[in-house]
Amino acid sequence: MTKVKIDQPKHALTDEVTVKDIVKRINRAHGQLGAVARMLNEGKDCEAVITQIAAVSKAINSAAFMLISASLKECLVEDNRDVDEVSAQLQKLFLSLA
Repeated sequence: MTKVKIDQPKHALTDEVTVKDIVKRINRAHGQLGAVARMLNEGKDCEAVITQIAAVSKAINSAAFMLISASLKECLVEDNRDVDEVSAQLQKLFLSLA
C-alpha cells in the first residue's frame, strides 16, 4: 500500500491592512509597467525607459519583501508551525528575489 503525503496548507497573509498596502504597490507597479510599454512605443529615450523600469522593479521588490516580512511575523506567532521549515521556506523566498 502506498502512503500519500499530505502537505501542510501554505501560509496566506491574513493582515488585511498589509494585504491592501501590498496590492496598492502592485497596482502602482502595473501602471508604471504600462508607462514603460507606452514609452517604448513612442520612441522615448533609453535612459528614461530604464529609469522607469528600475522604478517598476523597486516597486515589485518592495511588495515582495513586505509580503515576506509580514508572513514571517505571522508564522512566528503561530505555535503549530515547524520553525526550521518556516525558516527554510522564507530563506528560499528571499533568495528568489536576489
